[in-house]
Amino acid sequence: MQGNMPPEAQEKIEELQDLQETAQQVAQQKEQSQSALNDSKTALEALEDVEDDATMYREVGEILVETDYESAHEDLEEKVDSLEVRVEQLKKQEQRVQEQFESLQEELQQLLQGGAGGGPMGPGGPGAGGA
Repeated sequence: MQGNMPPEAQEKIEELQDLQETAQQVAQQKEQSQSALNDSKTALEALEDVEDDATMYREVGEILVETDYESAHEDLEEKVDSLEVRVEQLKKQEQRVQEQFESLQEELQQLLQGGAGGGPMGPGGPGAGGA
């Protein structure tokens, strides 16, 4: 790599690193939400096999509290709906971060190929693509 990198290129590299961290955080949140969603869907399916008058408990912090079938079913449905929305939001956020990353990568590539001078800054410069 060049020993004398333009300051603009160094800034782009730092932005890329920040975006990479953000992408990792979003991916981790999405994975956790997807796992919680799968667990909630499994619990909701299992609840379908339980009799309406069965004694049920739900976890509240460190204790179990008695609940009824209808409340448990409603709570699980709400949780599934909420988690589905959350997973979709995280997928969209992940896609936006990826697009920003690719755009920034392209800008950096153009900066490095164009040298330190003030060449054209518009999109579609020479060498776009190929990574």
